[in-house]
Amino acid sequence: MGQSHPHESARAQVAGSAHYIDDLPEVKGTLYAAPILSSVAHGRLNGVDATAALALPGVRGVVLSADIPGDKLLAAFAHDEPVFAIDTVQFVGQVIGLVVADSVMQARRAARKVKADIAPLPAVLTVQQALAAESYVLPPVFVRRGDAQAALDRAPHRVAGHFEVGGQEHFYLEGQIAYAMPLEQRQWWIYSSTQHPGEVQHWVAHALGIDNHAVRVECRRMGGGFGGKETQAGHLAVWAAVAANKFGRPVKLRLDRDDDFLVTGKRHPFAYDWEAGYDDSGRITGLKLRMAANCGFSADLSGPVADRAVFHTDNAYFLENVEIASYRCKTNTQSHTAFRGFGGPQGVIVIEAILGDIARALGLDALDVRMRNLYGTTERNVTHYQMAVEDNILHDLLPQLERSSQYRERQQAIAAWNAQNAVLKRGLAITPVKFGISFTATLFNQAGALVHVYTDGSVQVNHGGTEMGQGLHTKVAQIVADELGVPLPRVLVTASDTSKVPNASATAASSGTDLNGRAAQFAARHVRDNLAAFVAGLDGCGAGAVRFEGGQVISPKAARDWDAVVQAAYANRIQLWSDGFYRTPKIHYDKATLTGRPFYYFAYGAACSEVAVDTLTGESRVLAVDILHDVGHSINPAIDIGQIEGGFVQGMGWLTTEQLVWNGEGLLTTHAPSTYKIPATGDVPERLAITLWPEANREDNVGGSKAVGEPPFMLAISVYEALRNAVAAGRAPEAQGPVRLTAPATAENLLRALGRLEA
Repeated sequence: MGQSHPHESARAQVAGSAHYIDDLPEVKGTLYAAPILSSVAHGRLNGVDATAALALPGVRGVVLSADIPGDKLLAAFAHDEPVFAIDTVQFVGQVIGLVVADSVMQARRAARKVKADIAPLPAVLTVQQALAAESYVLPPVFVRRGDAQAALDRAPHRVAGHFEVGGQEHFYLEGQIAYAMPLEQRQWWIYSSTQHPGEVQHWVAHALGIDNHAVRVECRRMGGGFGGKETQAGHLAVWAAVAANKFGRPVKLRLDRDDDFLVTGKRHPFAYDWEAGYDDSGRITGLKLRMAANCGFSADLSGPVADRAVFHTDNAYFLENVEIASYRCKTNTQSHTAFRGFGGPQGVIVIEAILGDIARALGLDALDVRMRNLYGTTERNVTHYQMAVEDNILHDLLPQLERSSQYRERQQAIAAWNAQNAVLKRGLAITPVKFGISFTATLFNQAGALVHVYTDGSVQVNHGGTEMGQGLHTKVAQIVADELGVPLPRVLVTASDTSKVPNASATAASSGTDLNGRAAQFAARHVRDNLAAFVAGLDGCGAGAVRFEGGQVISPKAARDWDAVVQAAYANRIQLWSDGFYRTPKIHYDKATLTGRPFYYFAYGAACSEVAVDTLTGESRVLAVDILHDVGHSINPAIDIGQIEGGFVQGMGWLTTEQLVWNGEGLLTTHAPSTYKIPATGDVPERLAITLWPEANREDNVGGSKAVGEPPFMLAISVYEALRNAVAAGRAPEAQGPVRLTAPATAENLLRALGRLEA
């Protein structure tokens, strides 16, 4: 641990020899499915006419709701989403059924020929419409501390506002895919590109009306997930399995990119209304906030996503008197789902925008205002959900980034630039991140692993986590190699498989390494302890005196080669495999009141971003970024830095270019790379400097590390705040009030904020 070893699949991925599901050899007789999609946002489904589709060559048949042998509703926790549309359709792109054919293209062509008889019904397409109609997927939630209204009434200054932040398409390189194979005696083998094989197993069994033990789900790797394959990969697996059950043949279902956009959910768009009171120094004294999440047509993961947005409304700041209302709005759009940050970014951005407005209203530097509002170390250190912030490092981290990025000097230079340039305006901002690590649902904070040592000394590991490019398998292999004292190449991590480690949680909430790494460490430790006791018996010493390092097993009397010890232990009938189990300590959470300690620890970081805006065209560029981020004692610095880079750029895309647009009929019009722009290499700032904070995790986490998957995403909020600063510099002198910039800050939205386009 602590070394920058290459990703375990990097060479295979570059060479094209790493297998994804569509690369696997197909079983003889495999059929292919394509979805039949609703073209109406909301309507009564009167029937389906597949005559034209069935007349096409190679078409084997159609699969509809009536073909489901088990429950016709998915086994999601809210039990509110049908496998296939039954009596109504709820959004444009909802899957009504499947066409099954001898080839992929035959199935897709035939699916377009199916005619659905749908009688349109009134549709709710916006958050504002949902709020007016009280249309919710789950009841609203309210969190209060102190007396926000009284604090507002006595505050020296007040500011109010409304703004919106859009959703985001996951745009994984490998689209949603599943391959379902019926086996003997009603058993099933499902290949699924999923972050949660255990849930896919449960969903498939539920739809087929069989026990979980009859379904095996396997996933060697995903070509990206970002949360989009936490629940929604389960849909594909269920659809493919239902089709395979009807035809008695293996069925593969892979969505093309346009269908993937139309069918699957996105990051939840949010709308905010707020009022804040503050003193002359910029310290917030009271806050009232309404957060409205566009959840789409079903609950999916909207409850915990919206909860985490509530938890992260404070970001790094103490809110003494606060009142938060969280609305989970039901609309006739795709059911929005998990996305990197899981509601955290939607919470963090609103408090950062409020502090930016306060700083501009007072004529103060925003970093100074942020510093004055930080959680304290011994007081003002309890969150609005009653968790103490015991590990706050931002009082040291922020000043260090301020110095290393030359923030003060650059602010002066930018002010001089803006005074001399009428068209191109620059902005600079530092924003921090405090991100809670753990699943907010306490039961998911558990993991299992298996470690097998073979007689030649090689080691195989299997754990419940999934690999989506983030390097989880690499880190787990490093942890096990250190525990056994063997070279890293001796350790192999195998495909995630429900028949090996059961009931595993999703690889999400940034907890993949925390949970599975520690479980694998414990499993390896059991094997090591067995071997240590064996060697201690040979040498007449205590087991604690036996060391494992450098491929050797060393006692006070002798140093033996690892392979030789393993062979001798086997000959003496010593167990060379074991399981490991880990449950996160200290956490508890009351979901009825949204109070407790939902997180084991916090990960911290900060970014300083500089931008330029063309005030005539609205074009913007991110010029330079300096990041100081806390990953504890890094298990693999190269992988962690890669995660910070990727998370930041993905967050930058969410806030600058990735705009989702639904038309008045509920059709997502940005459903292809031609109309939806993710950041490309040319969008990466010329300067992207990343430094890791050197301190170990203060909690007892594996290797002293901290999670790194999600927290860096929110560092990109510094880009949004820098853009607002540039807009403030570019507005007409008579412009008054806060900068209202809808996210993403596209050219059009920047021009509106500048007052050059009508809102």
